[in-house]
Amino acid sequence: MKYEVILFDMDDTLFDFRLSEEEALQKTFLEFGMPKGVSDYRRSYREISSILWGELEQGMIMLSELKVERFRRLFLKHGLEVDAKEFGNRYLENLGKGFHLKPGAEKLCKNLSDYRLAVLSNGFHTVQDSRIKRSALNNTFVDLITSERAGYQKPDSRIFDYAFSKLQIEDKDRVLIVGDSLTSDIKGGVNYGIDTCWFNPDHRKNCTDVLPTYEIQELTDLQKILSKSKCKENFID
Repeated sequence: MKYEVILFDMDDTLFDFRLSEEEALQKTFLEFGMPKGVSDYRRSYREISSILWGELEQGMIMLSELKVERFRRLFLKHGLEVDAKEFGNRYLENLGKGFHLKPGAEKLCKNLSDYRLAVLSNGFHTVQDSRIKRSALNNTFVDLITSERAGYQKPDSRIFDYAFSKLQIEDKDRVLIVGDSLTSDIKGGVNYGIDTCWFNPDHRKNCTDVLPTYEIQELTDLQKILSKSKCKENFID
């Protein structure tokens, strides 16, 4: 087969991050005595978080800084006297309990037993590990590779170096990365010289200069791509 290793992004690719985020925020605000916290501050939080994750991708901040800074900015904006570090730690504990999968994720992974599957995530290691272990995808991946452990985040090529070393991969032509982010997953893969598959369920327009090898709207469509690649190589052989 053409591909031997499939690198999956985790949040908003295999896992429904928005749903897990919403639940974790709700639980954490309740624990801090703010039952209307999500409805009052959701929009501000997501705007701040989006900016910071973008800065993380550009190497402007570290993941450890993001953990506290997003809540520090949120509470400062709304004049709230809340310990951002304590809140951030509690939020991550609650987030680690959220393991909602995207439609088709479990079926897809079960049908890819002939491939080595690994997760390549910009998230926090203990959080992502907890979510995987609680989900139906436990024992599916040969490794969980996070930016927290690697010291670099997608699209930085050094996280791919780290992943290839851990997975003992030598041939880039045998690797495919699947993810929802053009600026993180796809750009990182393109820059590293591996094939990419953009998961685009919302039919977003690609307004960047990043060109994925493939594009899918449903996760199960990946099987069709892999089958065609496999048949094509068999024909060549």
